[in-house]
Amino acid sequence: MISEYNISHRGGATRSLFGSVDRVALLLYIAIVIIGVVCITSASFDSESANIFSFKHNYIKQLMWVGISSIMATVVLLLDRRLFHMFAYPAYILGILMLLAALLFGKEVNGAKAWFEVVGMRIQPVEFVKIATALMMARIMSDYSFNIRRFIDLVKVGAIILIPFGIIVLQNDTGSGLVLGAFLFVWYREGLSKYLYFPALFTVVLFIVALIFSPVVIFTALLVLFVLYSAMRSGMLLGHFRFFCLVVCVALLLALITPLSGYVSLMIACGVVAVVLLAIALKTRTMELIWPIVMFVYAMLFVPTVDTLFEHLEPHQKNRLLTFVGLVDDPRDVGYNVNQSKIAIGSGGMWGKGFMEGTQIKYDYVPEKHTDFIFCIVGEEFGFFGALIVVGLYIALILRIMRMGERIKEPFGRVYCYSVSAILLLHVIVNMGMTIGLMPVMGIPLPLMSYGGSSLLAFTLLIMIAIRLDASTQDNDLYNI
Repeated sequence: MISEYNISHRGGATRSLFGSVDRVALLLYIAIVIIGVVCITSASFDSESANIFSFKHNYIKQLMWVGISSIMATVVLLLDRRLFHMFAYPAYILGILMLLAALLFGKEVNGAKAWFEVVGMRIQPVEFVKIATALMMARIMSDYSFNIRRFIDLVKVGAIILIPFGIIVLQNDTGSGLVLGAFLFVWYREGLSKYLYFPALFTVVLFIVALIFSPVVIFTALLVLFVLYSAMRSGMLLGHFRFFCLVVCVALLLALITPLSGYVSLMIACGVVAVVLLAIALKTRTMELIWPIVMFVYAMLFVPTVDTLFEHLEPHQKNRLLTFVGLVDDPRDVGYNVNQSKIAIGSGGMWGKGFMEGTQIKYDYVPEKHTDFIFCIVGEEFGFFGALIVVGLYIALILRIMRMGERIKEPFGRVYCYSVSAILLLHVIVNMGMTIGLMPVMGIPLPLMSYGGSSLLAFTLLIMIAIRLDASTQDNDLYNI
């Protein structure tokens, strides 16, 4: 019998303890973790402390979690890859139960009841639920009969996301819940039509635009855009444009002469436009017009509900959205975090101020500098060059995991690797985007860098499982026994 960890290849090469582990991905992971510890040290170091190695310091706590994560990473790399497929269902069920337990019995932190406190340490279950959801998604989508284009299968994978998302929203941790939207990228990779993504993007754009402009402005712009698009796509300018203009003018005239508000009058005109466009599409058999007509009608129904949806948000969520769209400009209140973050990053210049020399960081002008806004430390102390290196490391790691997914020949590993890449990508974009004011503040950590034991451990496990699945594939290729 050939031992699992001592196999000799025909050419004389000896299999290492961890098999064909992707060393590039492993080195990228280690580099990002080290940079994170350096930044946390800069954010929390106290030169006047009697004991700089005390566990009251955040950097010592983070080093402890680095050690724990390293041990767990080693364990994962030694496991049989079949275990991940086997325990996908139990892991997902356990993750849902953990979310429910946190909702009912957890500790509330910053308004979100999403934490457990064990022996003085806080653990956030949602970080581990991302792993369980990725495994569950890979298990379902790797079934032989699964087809993402089939409605019932799309409902299955949609439920996998919506169940934990609903519980996370009830915990008042919407930002973490939105990360689950990363799995939409995985669906696209597995063959879901790109046209099904447009309604989601259209809804987000409409919601943001509706906070800035009045419904009259929005519908006037949409009316012009959809009419021009329909005219260009169907050749309506040639045979039906005069009739169309006549109908619109009559509708507007009737709406204006009736004792109705301008908004209602515009809705009447829009309704007539939709009906006329639909009639022209059916008559000319221009089915490609059906899609914009549906989106136009959907906008008519959705925009009036934006105010109601906005009122159901928490006060801090409202302030973050209003600050993001520029309707609230108070650098000393709701916009303080982002304003100080941009000052810190901008003051770093090209090469930065040097390790532990950042004034915005040293004098606590930037809140949450060691967690959600840790990228500010990179920008201020290591400048544009340092920030570029960090961004490059993340991009390289994400692309490396995607490459691992492509070379794994079975769907379970491919779907899981793409899930990991999507989660990392969304975290990085949102976190870095909010520190420079391009995204609303959501309280999402920067993977492997932000202070937090549960976050570091969860991302470590998430990435190491992907590396293990890839290593198994490489072992099978090299040692076909």
